[in-house]
Amino acid sequence: MHALDIVLYGLAALLMLAGLAGAILPALPGIPILYAGIWLAAGTDGYAHIGVWWLIGIALLGAFGMLMDLLAGVFGARRVGATPAALWGSAIGTVVGLFLGIPGLILGPFIGALAGELLSGSSVLRSTHVGMGTWVGLLLGTLVKLVVSFAMLGMFALKMLF
Repeated sequence: MHALDIVLYGLAALLMLAGLAGAILPALPGIPILYAGIWLAAGTDGYAHIGVWWLIGIALLGAFGMLMDLLAGVFGARRVGATPAALWGSAIGTVVGLFLGIPGLILGPFIGALAGELLSGSSVLRSTHVGMGTWVGLLLGTLVKLVVSFAMLGMFALKMLF
């Protein structure tokens, strides 16, 4: 093993650790960072252990995790019987929150669902209930993202070790 390989494997490991942190911290795009680390490790050994089909499978799993994370707030709002306006508000709040850092990512979907429900004529109490349902959905989305991240690492480890 050459010195450059050691550096590249070290960088891949750091990317994978940062990706795992990003599964919990909303400011980091965890799954793409994790996938970059897996791809770098696979490329460093010339794709001898992990071929293109495994990389595609891991990427599809990661795409599923990212999609579920993006939709989780909307699913949470829907679960508590939110109006279509609240669902749209949650989705818009999620997108706007992406540009406002950690507070925006945490508060954006809640505020969006709350505002949408209020605009549809619901009471403040009902609107708050819908906003809380959105937050529960976000927590479940984070859990799904974490599980998917570990599944991606598991697939990587399985092919690297066997």
